[in-house]
Amino acid sequence: MLALLALVFIVVPIIEIYVIVQVGSAIGALNTIGLLILISIVGAWLAKHEGLWVLRRLRDQLDAGRMPTNQLIDAGLVLSGAIMLIFPGFVTDVFGIFLLFPPTRALIRTFVKRRFQIEVFGPTPRNDRRPPPDDVIDV
Repeated sequence: MLALLALVFIVVPIIEIYVIVQVGSAIGALNTIGLLILISIVGAWLAKHEGLWVLRRLRDQLDAGRMPTNQLIDAGLVLSGAIMLIFPGFVTDVFGIFLLFPPTRALIRTFVKRRFQIEVFGPTPRNDRRPPPDDVIDV
């Protein structure tokens, strides 16, 4: 856990500063700042759009009486992508945009479901209940 925190708070900012300096030396300081601001504005709009779309799908699943597993994972990924777009830098912006686009988000959602072993259970009929095992003593 300590290594992960060191990665987030030490290594990622160093990489971000290095990339910003390299881009700034290639296209100029003002153009780099303008590009970072433009990416942040477009990212905020995309995060809002995708977030509302995920919430609409989540509500549809709940209204239909189904567990919105994919939509909950998508909501977390959209939130993570929006947070990454808030941080100034090109590397986190690229990862944030990957989390906001639906095709790449679907790939990452599949990875998250496998990593955390999330299973989706559908509704079961009431008459499909199995009797308790024989070794259970009901008091």
